[in-house]
Amino acid sequence: MLAMATPIPITMHTPTPAAQAACAPEFSPALLARMAKNGPRYTSYPTADRYSPTFGERHYRVALEARARRAGEPLSLYIHIPFCESVCYYCACNKIVTRHHDRATRYLAALEREIALHTEVLGEGEPVSQLHFGGGTPTFLSDEELERLMAVLRTRFAFQPDAEISIEVDPRTVGRERLAHLARLGFNRLSLGVQDFDAAVQHAIHRVQPYAQVEALMHDARALGFGSINMDLIYGLPKQTAASFARTIEQVGVLRPDRVALYAYAHLPERFKPQRRILDADLPDAAAKVALLGSAIAGFLALGYVYIGMDHFALPGDSLAQARAAGQLQRNFQGYSTQPDCDLVALGVSSIGRIGDVYAQNAKTLEDYYARIESGRFATERGLQCTADDLVRRDIIMAIMCRGEVDLAAFVSHCGGTCGSACRKTDAARVAEQYAPEWARLEELQEMGLCTLTGSRLRVTPTGWYFVRAIAMVFDRRLRDDAVAGRYSRIA
Repeated sequence: MLAMATPIPITMHTPTPAAQAACAPEFSPALLARMAKNGPRYTSYPTADRYSPTFGERHYRVALEARARRAGEPLSLYIHIPFCESVCYYCACNKIVTRHHDRATRYLAALEREIALHTEVLGEGEPVSQLHFGGGTPTFLSDEELERLMAVLRTRFAFQPDAEISIEVDPRTVGRERLAHLARLGFNRLSLGVQDFDAAVQHAIHRVQPYAQVEALMHDARALGFGSINMDLIYGLPKQTAASFARTIEQVGVLRPDRVALYAYAHLPERFKPQRRILDADLPDAAAKVALLGSAIAGFLALGYVYIGMDHFALPGDSLAQARAAGQLQRNFQGYSTQPDCDLVALGVSSIGRIGDVYAQNAKTLEDYYARIESGRFATERGLQCTADDLVRRDIIMAIMCRGEVDLAAFVSHCGGTCGSACRKTDAARVAEQYAPEWARLEELQEMGLCTLTGSRLRVTPTGWYFVRAIAMVFDRRLRDDAVAGRYSRIA
């Protein structure tokens, strides 16, 4: 039997801003070359590309029925709003570009029916600790439509007093009055899609939103009392230069969002049609892209932000930074989170949820989504039932991604008496034996300075935090078995 691990209590040291700036990473060309590969972001394990169409509505219903027997445990909700008024050329999200706002009418009705389908199984009044609206552009919905949807959710579920209620905002679609309405509806967290403040870059990606517009929005959001404001940036965009992106980082520092998500642009025009409007000649080359990342990291550290991991930064007083320092960081489909691990009910076209040891994704097209929901069925199109091995590896990967430390002895089989009355193997020996391929790779990463191995304990080094995906990938058995890393984004 495998011993199921419990979180290892770790208190992470968070250096002062001055110390962080002094320790801004300088990566050797050799290290960057070895890390120039693709890898999953591990917002779940197994990753979404592993889901199977043989998993359908019947399997999802069984998982919900099992969840209903655990009534009273907090839920997380995700709602996908796919509509956008205009196309951003870099975007790889599931979206529908339209200026016809009446298309939201049918979609809202379908969402209400999908919510009802869930509460018919789970029961009404289940506690909710987290709600996130993503897209697309959730603020495509009118004030009245958002109010209607929030009323349905509050009728069907019981939101906890300290629930995190967040929404992704396109600054071009929101002003002070809309922000005030969102606050009245209970939203307490905002995520602003900025990407870059440089005018040339904005024109190249077809997303023009002047700095002054975002500055005014930030000022209004603060005045209205939003508890946390996140800002999304992307490096590797067309027309970006070291100088232009440095100016953007400086401007972000002036606005002082509580959190920053810094994503790498993945240019895949063969998969995402809007990206075909971006000229290859306008994109920074691999060396320039790495330089952009390095200077951005150094810039945010100098501004006093704490590096959370992967592509996230937060001010020291933000709950995300505090969770990291306390070893209580979590990871879900929205990235790093402060919320305890809980079931996620995902609503809307293409959305992905997790119930217990099951992952389920809704139909990816509106036509299929409507056909399923309007006939009284769940919209599940594909999914996955985790195996025992998946669950063990998920625990290991999430410990690496969130806490940077894991005692692998908690994840190995005992000999079951085959060694006599007492097993004389050390924990480290049992780990090295049971995870032989993984251990060999970890030793290579240790030589590169990305992790340390002490007995059976694995620790991520400060340098390793910037390549934490590479360490987590060691335990991705499905990735190792079929070697399809090319479908993922770059680690560095």
